[in-house]
Amino acid sequence: MADAAITVEGARKEYGSKNALDGLDLTVTRGTVHGVLGPNGAGKTTLIRILSTLLRPDAGRVEVAGHDVVAEAYAVRLRIGLLGQHAALDEELGGRQNLEMFGRLHHLGARRARARADELLARFDLADTGRKPVGAYSGGMRRRLDLAASLITEPEVLFLDEPTTGLDPRGRAEVWDSVRSLAGAGTTVLLTTQYLEEADQLADRISVVDAGRVVADGTADELKAATGGDRVDVVLRHAGQLGAAVALLPLTGVRVDPDRRLLSAPVTDRMAALSGVVRALEEAGVEAEDVALRRPTLDEVFLHLTDRTKEAA
Repeated sequence: MADAAITVEGARKEYGSKNALDGLDLTVTRGTVHGVLGPNGAGKTTLIRILSTLLRPDAGRVEVAGHDVVAEAYAVRLRIGLLGQHAALDEELGGRQNLEMFGRLHHLGARRARARADELLARFDLADTGRKPVGAYSGGMRRRLDLAASLITEPEVLFLDEPTTGLDPRGRAEVWDSVRSLAGAGTTVLLTTQYLEEADQLADRISVVDAGRVVADGTADELKAATGGDRVDVVLRHAGQLGAAVALLPLTGVRVDPDRRLLSAPVTDRMAALSGVVRALEEAGVEAEDVALRRPTLDEVFLHLTDRTKEAA
């Protein structure tokens, strides 16, 4: 694809007898945030290490920004940024000193390194902390500075490997805002995460990885729809009316949870189903505590897909 920032075809990587990647295929469109979800050991970090040229694939074709990660590794490195799971900052130095140091390590001149440090401190709302030792930063501030350091060379493609692991909700929200800003400016972001909410919030498209393969790919809404689509949930006031409600509701495939006094059924036409259920209950005099339309959560999608992979193994 001409508009692909990342192309992976049949990537394989073995560690002894274990297939960390087992014929993985992935395409990431330029200028988007692409989420990669998977349980521990699914192959997410191995994928990031191959894409960032830190590890060679055993087989398959892998290209980043139009360059092969094996044959053109140096060209790839010039075009990428990487934020790993652990901060790579000197905690005794201030934020500006850290960024200037990274700039010099990337062969920027002293003047350009200082200018780039100022640009990034302002961009990530850290300008007033530039001289403060990083050891005194909050977790969210530290990750934002780490993210700024990964952008010192203005990369075309940025890899974020579980960037908010260990952060509190405020710190995660700060990093999310920074990622949204990057995507809005045109940077391609590949995000690996175990936080389903994170992918739902940030990713334009999501690939679910399990056992070294992509087992599903699509937007969050597409993945949710493929797992069962919309449902209507009815919570009755009296458990004794469950049987009568099942018989009168204009729905098929109704599931009953007596302990929660809950009826749940798949629907295609959301609003027609909702109005039909409310009308049928009212006409029959069945009291409901709650009637709601619900779409599967990304957590449910994830569990459904990874459980299905285990069953097929």
